Amino acid sequence: MTRTIWVGAVAYDPKVVTIWEGMRRYFHEEARLPVEVVLFQSYEAQVGALLAEPVAPAPRIDIAWNTNLAYLQAEAWSERRCRPVAMRDTDLGWMTKIVAVAGGPVSSLADLENRTLALGSRDSGHAAILPVHFLERAGLIEGRTYRTLRFNSDLGKHGDTGASEAEVIRAVLDGSADAGAIGSPFWQALQSGRLVPEGALVEIWTSEPYNHCMFTARPDLDRSLEQRFAQALSQMSYDNPDHRAVLEAEGLKRWLVPHLDGYDALRQAAARQGFFTRN
Repeated sequence: MTRTIWVGAVAYDPKVVTIWEGMRRYFHEEARLPVEVVLFQSYEAQVGALLAEPVAPAPRIDIAWNTNLAYLQAEAWSERRCRPVAMRDTDLGWMTKIVAVAGGPVSSLADLENRTLALGSRDSGHAAILPVHFLERAGLIEGRTYRTLRFNSDLGKHGDTGASEAEVIRAVLDGSADAGAIGSPFWQALQSGRLVPEGALVEIWTSEPYNHCMFTARPDLDRSLEQRFAQALSQMSYDNPDHRAVLEAEGLKRWLVPHLDGYDALRQAAARQGFFTRN
């Protein structure tokens, strides 16, 4: 009998419990794979459990559902021995948007000079780490060329909750900041859900695309178990109503094999900003 595969996920929202109850049911009842789930309060704790030695007193998991930053931290702290397993179709092609009030003084990156840019949680790849990195590449240096107003909401969740991005938008609308950095999914949600007055905000800059979450396997996980887990994911179908409910809740239509060409910018930015230093 296949041994239990312990999977970690971060409880950034109550819906995570529902999602993983559905995932566990699928693994047990359809894929016939004994998967159990451990919920963590931070990605740092989850990565620690992914890299824990067999004798460690802390929880030990086999596979982690990681953000892009947590995936890269696992990669760095394991000396690239952790393995990418699978990702969502919606993890491809994320972008950072810098938005400002329509008709205001900021309509391009050049207009940020000597002005205030609102950023999300400092551990959010899309709303803090990458914006600073991309702007630096464009010659705009935080604290020198422009000021920042940071909203470090829900640290440890790597921006998953969206709370800090909401704070960014409020700061732009109320004039506390001249512009703000958010992820493209949040920008799309603002527009489709009409969460701000129509036409109140405009995007003044869009980053190059990058990738987001990744299932990550511990270095010593039996590869046959890893392959069975990945195969089970790939067999989930959006056309199956039972599968669709779980897939939609997790924000995807299908699971993909790892696409590794969308992490270089965040890898460089995280290294430069100290996110690979272990406490």
